[in-house]
Amino acid sequence: MLIVDENHGSSAIFFYKESITMYLFTNAFRNVLRNRGRNTLIGAILLAVIVASVIALMISDAASGIIDDYKGRFGAEVRLQPDMEKIRKEAMANSANGRVMMTVPSIPAEQYMAFGESEYLLNSVYSARTGVNSDSIAAVDAELGAGSGMMMAGPAMTDNPPMQFMLSLLGNRFSEFEEGTRELAEGTMPAGLNEIIVSTDLAEANDIRIGDKLSLYGELTNMKEGTRADTSYELTVVGTYYDATDEYAEGARQNAFTNRRNELLATYETVVQQIQPDMNGIRIEATYYLKEPGMLDAFAAEVYAKGLAETFDVTTDEASYNKIVGPVEGLKGIAVTFMIVVLLFGGIILVLLSTIAIRERKYEIGVLRAMGLKKTKVAIGLWSEVLMIACVCLAIGLGAGSLAAQPITDALLAGQIEAAEASESAQVQAGGMMMMRPAVTPAASDAEPLSRLDITLGLDTTLQIVGIALLLASLAGLISISRITKYEPIKILMERN
Repeated sequence: MLIVDENHGSSAIFFYKESITMYLFTNAFRNVLRNRGRNTLIGAILLAVIVASVIALMISDAASGIIDDYKGRFGAEVRLQPDMEKIRKEAMANSANGRVMMTVPSIPAEQYMAFGESEYLLNSVYSARTGVNSDSIAAVDAELGAGSGMMMAGPAMTDNPPMQFMLSLLGNRFSEFEEGTRELAEGTMPAGLNEIIVSTDLAEANDIRIGDKLSLYGELTNMKEGTRADTSYELTVVGTYYDATDEYAEGARQNAFTNRRNELLATYETVVQQIQPDMNGIRIEATYYLKEPGMLDAFAAEVYAKGLAETFDVTTDEASYNKIVGPVEGLKGIAVTFMIVVLLFGGIILVLLSTIAIRERKYEIGVLRAMGLKKTKVAIGLWSEVLMIACVCLAIGLGAGSLAAQPITDALLAGQIEAAEASESAQVQAGGMMMMRPAVTPAASDAEPLSRLDITLGLDTTLQIVGIALLLASLAGLISISRITKYEPIKILMERN
């Protein structure tokens, strides 16, 4: 019973409340130490849940970061590639007087730009290529003759043969520098209009130096109308590059035009400045990057509606995308599923253990209630015990989980990669032929999946783990407490007797 001094009533009540609060927390701490066996079991379950959650969340956060970074930087690569079988059929249908002429189709620059404005795209990269000649440059392998980008079949076109070229002028074709097969030897990379770099082989053969001006000329044609237009370039050499690529592509006809040492590299704007409407000769290519691989069909429908010829195929390197991102997405799915299962079963077990433990303490609760403690005070005391156990488990679980996360991630990722490779091999064997596989770009075969996912315990993950642990502890404590506090103290004490 509480006796209140009339002169110091408020002070006495405050002291009483503060003493009760201190008693509750002190008693909770003693109970944690007193009931070691029961609390050890609860702590073990809670520790297992925390460790599993730490590992799962670390894997999930790291995987999400990798996936978002890959999508943000690369998206899903899309190319507009001519279908040679369709081109051949079209040429056969349009043949006249026994002549069959096959030309590599081109897409007007304005169409490429229109396609690049699609809402499905993350980014667009444009490149250009044209054949050129020069009266002052001797091409590498010049003795093998010239060539052109035209593909013809049937009787020789002696009436109006197209110009043959010795050199190639390429705009925005610098991927080999990133791959390491080409390297700047001297000078700088072309950045402005009418700047080029040349291979060291071509430069040494013609004594080309940085700062030299090169005069080049070419030709545009309209094969249907039989018209031509001359082109000319005045370009400044700003650098030279070492070239370790194969001189000739596999299966390509060998001549000066197809020799890669004769490639003059410039910006996209430099090459296309000579383009003319309805004239072929400057071949433009675009690489588009979808926001998601699943948008391919919608993007294809859009570009065909904007005028893309049916002789072009809209393809995506979905195989490379899935090969790189697929194992990581699978790893993330496993981690999230595992965490949900652990949380579900761990929470159920904690609730059961807490309920059983508190039922054994009915008499203690009855005594506290008979002393005048309110249900909320009793509940706070019991809840404090679970929170103390949770805090200890958090300290141990965060350390143990962060140490175990990396080796577990490596093992799971290796399994996902093996499963993806086995699935791909099975699809190839089932198909029996390459045509059974989805169309991909040549880069698809070179794509390598991520072999390692670096795991770190960040502040966000730590806060999430703390929240999960406190939520589980609170849920387990409050559910079990709610069952006990339904009883009146006299009834609890009578059941004890």
